[in-house]
Amino acid sequence: SERISMPDIDIDFCFERRGEVIEYTRQKYGKDAVGQIVTFGTMKSRAVIRDVGRTLGFEPSETDRIAKLIPNTPGQSFTVQEALERLPEMKDLYKRDERHRQLFDYSMTLEGLSRHASVHAAGVVIAPGPLDDYVPVCIQTGKNGGDGDDAMTVTQYDMNCLEEAGMLKMDFLGLKTLTVIHDAVKMVRARYGELKHPEKGEAYASMDDVPLDDPEVYRMLAKGGTSGIFQFESNLANDKLRAMRCDRFDDLVATNALIRPGPLDSGMTDVYIDRKLGRKPVTYPHPALKKTLEPTYGVIVYQEQVMRIANELAGYSLAEADVLRKAVGKKDTVLIRKELAKLVERSVAKGVERHLATDLAEQIATFGNYGFNKSHSAAYSLISYHTAWLKAHYPAEFMAALLSSVLDKTDDVVKYIGECRDLPRCLPKLDAPVEVLPPDVNVSGWKFTVTDAHQIRFGLGAVRGVGAGAVRSIIEAREAGGRFTSLFDFLERIDTRALNKRACEALIAAGAMDAFGHRSQLLAGLDAAYSEVQARQAEHAAGQASLFGDASLLPRAEPPLPRIPIWDEPERLAREKEALGFFISGHPLDRYREVVRAFEPVTSATLGQFPGQAVELACVVTSVARQISRKDSSEWGKITVEDFQGTATVLAFREAWQTYKEILKQDAVVLVAGKVSSRERDEEDPPIFLDAARPLDEVAGSGEIALQIELELGSPVQDAAFAEARKVLADHPGAAPVVLQVGSDNGDRAPRFRSKTLRAAVDAATVGALQKLFGQGNVRLVRTAAPTSPGEGGW
Repeated sequence: SERISMPDIDIDFCFERRGEVIEYTRQKYGKDAVGQIVTFGTMKSRAVIRDVGRTLGFEPSETDRIAKLIPNTPGQSFTVQEALERLPEMKDLYKRDERHRQLFDYSMTLEGLSRHASVHAAGVVIAPGPLDDYVPVCIQTGKNGGDGDDAMTVTQYDMNCLEEAGMLKMDFLGLKTLTVIHDAVKMVRARYGELKHPEKGEAYASMDDVPLDDPEVYRMLAKGGTSGIFQFESNLANDKLRAMRCDRFDDLVATNALIRPGPLDSGMTDVYIDRKLGRKPVTYPHPALKKTLEPTYGVIVYQEQVMRIANELAGYSLAEADVLRKAVGKKDTVLIRKELAKLVERSVAKGVERHLATDLAEQIATFGNYGFNKSHSAAYSLISYHTAWLKAHYPAEFMAALLSSVLDKTDDVVKYIGECRDLPRCLPKLDAPVEVLPPDVNVSGWKFTVTDAHQIRFGLGAVRGVGAGAVRSIIEAREAGGRFTSLFDFLERIDTRALNKRACEALIAAGAMDAFGHRSQLLAGLDAAYSEVQARQAEHAAGQASLFGDASLLPRAEPPLPRIPIWDEPERLAREKEALGFFISGHPLDRYREVVRAFEPVTSATLGQFPGQAVELACVVTSVARQISRKDSSEWGKITVEDFQGTATVLAFREAWQTYKEILKQDAVVLVAGKVSSRERDEEDPPIFLDAARPLDEVAGSGEIALQIELELGSPVQDAAFAEARKVLADHPGAAPVVLQVGSDNGDRAPRFRSKTLRAAVDAATVGALQKLFGQGNVRLVRTAAPTSPGEGGW
């Protein structure tokens, strides 16, 4: 009741059912009382150059070249005027050519004006009565035109004008993570009958009933198992949860707020971690604030804490405290100074020493750069916890739902398939990886499905060129007549109008018909089978009959599949990737999987975290494009590479290209070394500027990769395990040094102990055998130079 401004209401819904929520709202409050909100697209610098140029008769290529001169990356987006002042090439065009001068003058005049209207992606407004009694509206016609039931009322005021008019704006957002949770729970119930804790047997009516203190969930997060976990997938979030030994829900809420740029830059995040772990004492700016700041170890983390401090220390009402919060949050220097001066005086008047009040005001002013809303953080952390709980207890169902949510994002699919294989690293109770199998017309649906606790079947919707109608036809035929028994049986029972020959070729290449024969013969026999099916259907449609009645009842042999050689693995994988966008039945890097892990955290997916830094990336070359420099006609190479996380680009110039182009061939498995681009235009997908490249076989056999066994101090490992380890290492000889790493009680690492005699092979068999002795997450390969630190010795 004390609020002086309308609240900002954001509500997240299942991504796939957001439309149903809007329709429900229209039914509940009246179609004429509910509307979506208009938004106006403005003429930005590049767009206005193109629009004005088109009107003035410029060639599209000419205005396109000029427009691309203007930077428009986040953090460096120039207006036309700024571009004229700061870019010599544009300044020169303006000075020497009347035609270009007119282009730029008109563009500067028009820049920023509204260009077109569209509907806000999430905004919805609800009025007490007909919306057009309060604000001007227009009608967005329905699918069939006109103002039928599916026509939507749209306001002619944008969100800012609506607020000034006193209307309450709400954002109905579609959140894919809620869809993931919904799909995962649906799969769990389909397989097990109910949602329950697998070990304890406690049943839950919904995810809201799942307790927030499950230790297994926090153990997984503390081990770094954050892939696929809402809000915590980044390496940064992963590192902080591990560093603080995350063990309670409040840690998730705090981490959500602490992994923002402000807290990180100020060192506040590390202060929180050190105080939580007891490395530094917990102190409070004033004894009266202990209750408010105790959950965050004396650190001001949330906006609500600022409000409560003002309320408790200076006697502010919550409405007054909200004004202070907004002033600090909006970084309004004049208003901040005014509000904080008032805070100091009112605190002093209530008996607080002036120097304490002043210090606290300075802390709050600093906090304004990074204050976060706790209610927002807590709500998102609840979703994070729900995803983590599902991953910890139902990993196959969770990963299937997660993969289904990113069907249209090739790199994400690749990343999560890799995570399925790596699940035992963060889930010790999982005795084997979760295998992602190719699609299968007899099993798969549109989305990914779980076939057992360790297997996920690919969704048919992921196959390129196979649309929803085709998948629907396959599923309907399967449900009506049971399993397909052959390629011919499949083609005869589906609707070939919905699934054409090209789509069938894609299904064969993706492995969806492997049950009918090997892929090369299926593809070679497709034309004959397709022609026979079409001929039979034509006969049936024409009503042709014989002396014995309906011709379709006569026995007629299926066309046989040709006898041709099976595809070798490179061809099979290449065609598979063409159909799906990624490898599924294997990967060129599979036999190097443990070696590749030695170069983490550098992967194709994390390059953006290392701008300007030298990195090494283990990868397979998927394409090589020879380029010619416009400046000096020198040859250089643009190489696309892939690892288990996705794809990346490597740029090899002059000497680097000449030196390494013979190594960087199609399908070569290599280690590339170079510097990650720090150019702002590369922010989204930074390439690596190549310095060197080597075959990964050469690196693996050079002794530069060590086999590391990690144990916590006091770990209950028996002497017998070490004796057995020596036997394993003797049975798997190789070039890798063997290192024992023992952790200390405070989480820091003690000096490593390197064997003076033992050397091991860098392969999955060696690592797997040792993991059985010491634990899944305690044995790995690491990149190393010859260890020289004090205290290293034989063991």
